[in-house]
Parts: sequence; structure tokens; C-alpha cells
Amino acid sequence: MKKKYTLQKTPFIVPTTDGKLIEEHFGMATDQNNKISIAHMVAPPGWSEPFQTPEFDEYTYIIKGKKKCVIEEEEVIIKAGESIKIEKNTKIQYSNPFDEECEYLAICIPAFTIETVHREN
Repeated sequence: MKKKYTLQKTPFIVPTTDGKLIEEHFGMATDQNNKISIAHMVAPPGWSEPFQTPEFDEYTYIIKGKKKCVIEEEEVIIKAGESIKIEKNTKIQYSNPFDEECEYLAICIPAFTIETVHREN
């Protein structure tokens, strides 16, 4: 009988050059699922990434610390125990300008891909 669940014990560690830990548990890199991606992330103090305009909805839940989001023109700080949904085709920049690391979960629907995130240079 085929199992009706998948237990993820070895997430894909996405290679980064900015000190951020990205562990994809489900998504294109782990199980070729293009419908959803679920990743555990830890952003170090001082981390930031370029603006992007993704073709997916992104849900973020903060486990520890806080994260700054610049959404279109508005700055929003999300803290431990809070969550946010950024709708697809919204210009967004994520960063951690704070003194402590930020640990969070990110869920993208459909799944995150480098081709659909549309990061600016």
C-alpha cells in the first residue's frame, strides 16, 4: 500500500552568498512540486536582498526576531508570532537591518522559482 504522506527529513539547502540559511522542505528543489514551496529560513543581522516582483503569493511567519518588508512604497516590520501575505505581482524588498537574526517560514503559492521571483539587479 502506498504511503499517503511524505516526511521530509533532508530539506534542500539552497546555496547562498549572503549568510542567509534557506532550507526548502517542499518545492521545486526537493520534490519538483510547482504548486507550493515551504522553506525554513534564518536571515542574519544586516541581511537584505534586492527588490523583487514575484509571480506567486508569499506567506511569511516569523518564529524569532523581526523582518523589514518594503511593500511598494510602504515599510512594514513583522515580529515573532506575526505573519504576512504578500500578493503576487507586488514589488517587495525583504531585509533584516536589526541586531538579531530573524528565523521564519516562507510559503509560496505557486512554488518559488528563480525565474518567477523577478529580482532587480
